[in-house]
Amino acid sequence: MTQIDQLAQERHVLTITVDNEAGILAKIAGLFTARGYNIDSLTVADISDNHAVSRITIVTHGPPEVIDQIHAQLERLVPVHKVVDLTEVGPYVERELALVKVSGTGNSRVEALRVAEIFRAKVVDTTTASFVFELTGAPEKIDSFVSLMKELGLVEVGRTGIVGMIRGALAA
Repeated sequence: MTQIDQLAQERHVLTITVDNEAGILAKIAGLFTARGYNIDSLTVADISDNHAVSRITIVTHGPPEVIDQIHAQLERLVPVHKVVDLTEVGPYVERELALVKVSGTGNSRVEALRVAEIFRAKVVDTTTASFVFELTGAPEKIDSFVSLMKELGLVEVGRTGIVGMIRGALAA
C-alpha cells in the first residue's frame, strides 16, 4: 500500500449516542455496508439509568470524504442524538478488554505467567493445564500479548472491541 493509499484510509473512532431501541444498530451498520466499508470494531452499551440511551463505538478506516458522509448520514437518523469522531476532536483514550486462554505445563506455564505479569494481565481462571487471562489496554497492547501467547500455548481469544472517550473534563 502506498503512502497516499494509507492516508486515504485513515482510522477513525466514532461514538454515537442513540435511543436504545430495536433496529438502530442494523440501521447504523447498513450505512457502512451500503458504502462497502468495514467496521473494524463495534461496541454497544446502555449508558442511562432508565435504559433509554445507548452509546455505540465504531472503529473504521476510510478516506476523509467518506467518513464525513457517514458522519452526516448518522446524524440524520431519528434515534441518533450525537455523533463524535474522536479522531477529529483531539486527544482521546481508547481501551479494549480481552480474555485470553493459554494451555501449558512446565516451563511454558511459568513463562505465560511471567509474560502476563509484565502486561498486567489478571488470571481470572486457572486449572492445572490452563489459564484464562483478563487484559485491558490499547488494541496494540492486546495484539502484542496475544502474539506472545501464540508461542506459549494460545487456545482462544475473546475481545470486547474498542471503547473511546475524549480526554479532559468535557463530554464528547
